[in-house]
Amino acid sequence: MSVILERSALVTGAELLEMGDIGPSELVEGEVVPMSPTQNLHGWLVMELARRLGNFNAERRLGWVLGAESGLFTRRNPDTVRGMDIAFISRQRLPILAPGFLEIAPELVVEIVSPSDRWDSIRKKITEYFDAGVDRVWIVEPSQHKVLVFRAPTQLTELGEGDILRGEGVLDGFELPLSELFGEEFTEETDLTPKNTAFV
Repeated sequence: MSVILERSALVTGAELLEMGDIGPSELVEGEVVPMSPTQNLHGWLVMELARRLGNFNAERRLGWVLGAESGLFTRRNPDTVRGMDIAFISRQRLPILAPGFLEIAPELVVEIVSPSDRWDSIRKKITEYFDAGVDRVWIVEPSQHKVLVFRAPTQLTELGEGDILRGEGVLDGFELPLSELFGEEFTEETDLTPKNTAFV
């Protein structure tokens, strides 16, 4: 006798929104994927980078700086909603900030690498972001005190502690010396950067 396994019904982005507070999670191709709480360093880096971008934006009123795993639709049918550590979207793209998940891609997405992250998952997210229309993706790697600036899924610039992270496009003029972001008191034991940097 054969056994037929029924697949759970796929969840849409609208249904995920209606679920309310179900804890940290993303929607990946219609399936809700729980996310673990972030660690101290991850949380501090998110807040510090968002603060720096927010201060820059507050003087110029260019758009909106989002944090707290804000949701972005990256795919439809089945829906994928990614939780972004930090994002910036201009008023040109989004004149009014309304409730819900972003359906228009922000200019910038920032992701902080956690010890549990794997590069195949990070690459997938990067590709989704660019496919959705994101202009730049910053991948912050605390373990190595560096930031990878992606201008396309396979085009990146690696910045170290002695370099300056600079905004581009609508964020032109933003500057952050990475020596101010990475201090000696912050340590991570796990280096997740592929040794061959195989993004191509």
